[in-house]
Amino acid sequence: AAHYASKASRRQIGNTAQEAVFAAGFIALCAKMAKADGVVTRDEINVFKKAFHVPPKEAKKVGWFFDMAKKEVAGYEAYATQLYRQFHNQPAVLEQVIDLLFHIAMANGVMHPAEMDYLLDVARIFHINEKDFARIRERHLGPDQSDPYKVLGLNPDSTDKQIKSAYRKLIKENHPDLLMAQGVPKELIDVANEKLAAINNAYDKISKPRGMK
Repeated sequence: AAHYASKASRRQIGNTAQEAVFAAGFIALCAKMAKADGVVTRDEINVFKKAFHVPPKEAKKVGWFFDMAKKEVAGYEAYATQLYRQFHNQPAVLEQVIDLLFHIAMANGVMHPAEMDYLLDVARIFHINEKDFARIRERHLGPDQSDPYKVLGLNPDSTDKQIKSAYRKLIKENHPDLLMAQGVPKELIDVANEKLAAINNAYDKISKPRGMK
């Protein structure tokens, strides 16, 4: 891990030291996620490229670093710890990273056991609790991924008060404007926009039939 990190510092990605640290950790975790099942596919690479908007002048550096990181899964713990130290006061950022790693793992439509082990371990390093991890997993792997209650981490027995509380909490954690104001890396803002749309849609589906105001 130190080998990759030292090389990355010489070929800095990002305009500031903080951006460079995030970029190195983020790229490495994505690359090693793609390698977790033993084979890096074009679909997985495309998911990464869609999420990580690379300026043309930095494309070669990012490509080099991704290729280095995807050679083996080993070393991901150091990068996960690096991101946790940087964003431990912003759990929503760490959740966005896990969410994107799920997207990469599911790029081929199948979750390999080794990929789930990787996700669970990164979530552990990020201090993401079982309930929140289960909510993210349900969004990607649940039998009914369109269930609005699952999107909000609730069940049909939840009270109106519980629904409003969960909704407000998720909106606060995932609102792009708030995340940008907190200095969240731009690579995660698109993920936040998608999640915000899903959260709002889920709340509408629940609140309207209940007559909630």
